[in-house]
Amino acid sequence: MNNEIRQENEREQENTDTPQQQIVDMGSSVVSNRHGTIHCLTIVGQVEGHMLLPGSSKTTKYEHVLPLLAAIEESDEVDGLLVLLNTVGGDIEAGLAIAELIAGMETPTVTLVLGGGHSIGIPLAVSGKVTMIAPSASMTIHPVRMSGTVIAAPATYQYFDRIQERIIEFVARNSSISADRFRALMLATGDMANDVGSVVYGEQAVELGLMDRIGTLSDALHSLYGMIDGKKDGEEG
Repeated sequence: MNNEIRQENEREQENTDTPQQQIVDMGSSVVSNRHGTIHCLTIVGQVEGHMLLPGSSKTTKYEHVLPLLAAIEESDEVDGLLVLLNTVGGDIEAGLAIAELIAGMETPTVTLVLGGGHSIGIPLAVSGKVTMIAPSASMTIHPVRMSGTVIAAPATYQYFDRIQERIIEFVARNSSISADRFRALMLATGDMANDVGSVVYGEQAVELGLMDRIGTLSDALHSLYGMIDGKKDGEEG
């Protein structure tokens, strides 16, 4: 009887570990070909922080992504990471945590913005070793905001400014745009009807130095394969 229960549990576990289930649960997939093994991770919807968002919202949970990235970096089987982004932004600290982890990986990484890489999605977009944006994709750059009760004191605004500078510094460090230029785009007026900030699109994001190049899925994969092959050649040499 115990053997039958154990076998049934093992079958259930096998069913939940299928590639299709991994895509449903984690928004990621692993594919192997002649270049190596590629882990594809999607960051979509809103980056969820310490508070749960409504069940109707599409979210990327940092508590899932952080250990997954650490596992990819430590894995002997994964040769490259492709990060697909279509996000409206979300929690600042959760987004920066994911971005810092990607930026600090030795594993070859390519980030590709599809649709949108807005707000805190911008540090995520620039965190790859090679960064690409689709021609039709957009990026919204705006100042830091907070919801809920805000204490109207000078220290509060200084705190906002310090958070904002963390984002600016990260973006400038991981892209070709200067901190002053990015700050100016963040505080621009006239580009957004009901807000302060800027919206940039594919070609413009590349011209500004935010992203490395225009690209689609095949471009991102070819770039990733090139890094993987170069790394293997270096190890063999």
